[in-house]
Amino acid sequence: MKKRSKKYAEAVAKIEKNKLYSKEEAIKLVKDTSVSSFDGSIEIAMRLNLDTKKADQQLRGAIVLPKGTGKTQKVLVVARGPKAQEAKDAGADYVGDVDILEKIEKENWFDFDTMIATPDMMPLLGKLGRILGPKGLMPNPKTGTVTLDIAKAVSEVKAGRVEYRTDSFGNVHGVIGKASFSEEDLLANLDAFVSQILRIKPATVKGDYIKNISISSTMGPGIKVENSFDK
Repeated sequence: MKKRSKKYAEAVAKIEKNKLYSKEEAIKLVKDTSVSSFDGSIEIAMRLNLDTKKADQQLRGAIVLPKGTGKTQKVLVVARGPKAQEAKDAGADYVGDVDILEKIEKENWFDFDTMIATPDMMPLLGKLGRILGPKGLMPNPKTGTVTLDIAKAVSEVKAGRVEYRTDSFGNVHGVIGKASFSEEDLLANLDAFVSQILRIKPATVKGDYIKNISISSTMGPGIKVENSFDK
């Protein structure tokens, strides 16, 4: 068993094991139990009552957090002609088409966090699916990264856009900020993330939709959050 640090043990001691904390209490506690020496991320995990064998219960999308993520995102746009210029004007870090795809394939180049592409470039990108897919970098219409509105897509990523998708067990994970964020900003992002998941609840779900919610800091313990969001 991995041995935990003294700081982690002290953080765990501040949390009541089976208590469901109000979202305000949980946000305060997650900042107080951040044990990393760097400005760690604050993450949310939601366990949902979903049957992911059903296509309509496989959730995937993106949301622009109102207070951002605290992380600077490097954006690559794969486009040609006017759309390539639109990407440059919008502040994309890298813009290209065949040339940049060859760089990824031949040089194993991944100096970017998000890839956005116009629909006409997807046949070329499909050939790199085996490389981009496992890294979570393959553009997808559901997350707004395959689009003709390049300027909007770039600005949203830069503003604090996060993607989410259900795993095979019906769990959704996401980042809602940094430990250095104020309680108010983390609370605003938490509300926005949960509200988005509630908004896309599949019509075929029976019973309680949200089974549980927890938040944690990088390397910190999980804190159970009371579900008062859909009340």
